[in-house]
Amino acid sequence: MIFLRWILNTLVLLMVAYIVPGVSFTGFWAALITSVVLGLLNALIRPLILLLTLPINLLTLGIFTLVINGFMFWLASNIVKGFDISNFAAAFWGAVVYAGITMIINYFLEKK
Repeated sequence: MIFLRWILNTLVLLMVAYIVPGVSFTGFWAALITSVVLGLLNALIRPLILLLTLPINLLTLGIFTLVINGFMFWLASNIVKGFDISNFAAAFWGAVVYAGITMIINYFLEKK
């Protein structure tokens, strides 16, 4: 099941690169590695950043979380060679599209 999610997240990343201008991959392997890096960043660093930005999140009623998601996307592009983002707007919209598509996929993959 983990392998299936990994492959699906990689395919979603490739779709994001196709949909959002400013997001690009040099190949499938770069997308595969980016999928792992994004998973690790979201598991290890994102909770700490969410905790540190809790007052801003409360003031914006959670909308600032989208900015944090964009930051995680941008950070992954700095870590993985072959994953390029031209500017923060591309990272923001790439993260929004990525989150939306993976949310739909996870809904169908959940065991009921």
